[in-house]
Amino acid sequence: MTLTRPTPGVPDSGGPAGRTGAGRAVAVLVLVALAALIPLLGPSTALHGTGEASAPGAGGIALLRTMLFAALCVPVGELFVNRLARSVPGTEGATDHPLAVPRSWSPFAAAVGFVAALGLASVVATGNLAPGNLSDMDVGGLHASRDGKLALLEVNAFLVAGLCSVSRRPAAQVWPLAAVVVTEALRAHPPAEQSPLTGSGLTLVHLTCAALWVGGLLHALRILRLWHARSDKGAGAALLGLYARVAAVLLAAITATGVWSSLRRMPPGTILEQLTATAYGRALLAKALLVAAVAALALWARSRLRRAADPLSACAPARAEVVALGLVVALSGLLTALPVPIRW
Repeated sequence: MTLTRPTPGVPDSGGPAGRTGAGRAVAVLVLVALAALIPLLGPSTALHGTGEASAPGAGGIALLRTMLFAALCVPVGELFVNRLARSVPGTEGATDHPLAVPRSWSPFAAAVGFVAALGLASVVATGNLAPGNLSDMDVGGLHASRDGKLALLEVNAFLVAGLCSVSRRPAAQVWPLAAVVVTEALRAHPPAEQSPLTGSGLTLVHLTCAALWVGGLLHALRILRLWHARSDKGAGAALLGLYARVAAVLLAAITATGVWSSLRRMPPGTILEQLTATAYGRALLAKALLVAAVAALALWARSRLRRAADPLSACAPARAEVVALGLVVALSGLLTALPVPIRW
């Protein structure tokens, strides 16, 4: 038994393993491309017939924000599930294969987050407009505004997170990632807003729980695939059970903070009309319906985990849940680029 992951054999590119891996890669690329269409085409679709004006470059901004959210979910989920994996019964203090985890995606996520944050900072540097060329940007002026300082903080936070992810202490990236979450919470609620601290607190909890849920499930499935290949079905089922219990709490927190935040921006007396008459309301309604579908998939996976002869059959609905959560992340990015509804 080796202390680290053994180097897998390189399959023949024309063999079944090679074809399976290539097919999986193509499927992932197709799903990513389809998810990118939501922020790119979403603003014009959501705004159609509402009479609201779209900000210049709204599609690009929504895509950058989606990339940033996704880049946050991946490392947060890895840190969270790796901690859960160490608490799986029989692995405490062990040095054998049950503790093996897949290659980290955190460095790649940090690179994506850095590029997205840099793009968003360039938008702030041009007065919240899509820059046409470099001369349009006032980079030095970023230090003079609140939005500029927050944008620079996100750029630096992802840079530090990337350096931590390739260091001997990858767990240290939790601090720059926490800075990104706090920055996003502050950015979403400017001081001119009514009760901005309350709004920032709700966004802080909502975004943290969402990153743990989305990134955690993705990494849990990657670990299960590795452990299943090593015939560690018992440990895999235990890990999925631990994640499912925490995910139930995360879903409750996400739902509560999401509803509260929505009611702050769309009072109860107008929410039904604004859900169909405003771009923000339409995107929010689509997100709510998708989250409901995700919750149903999560319940299905939990039921299989408890009652099925093979607990790991829960992976099937869990994979569908990951795909749906990716669409939720894209819709979240879209929401940030749409005009906030008027409080009637």
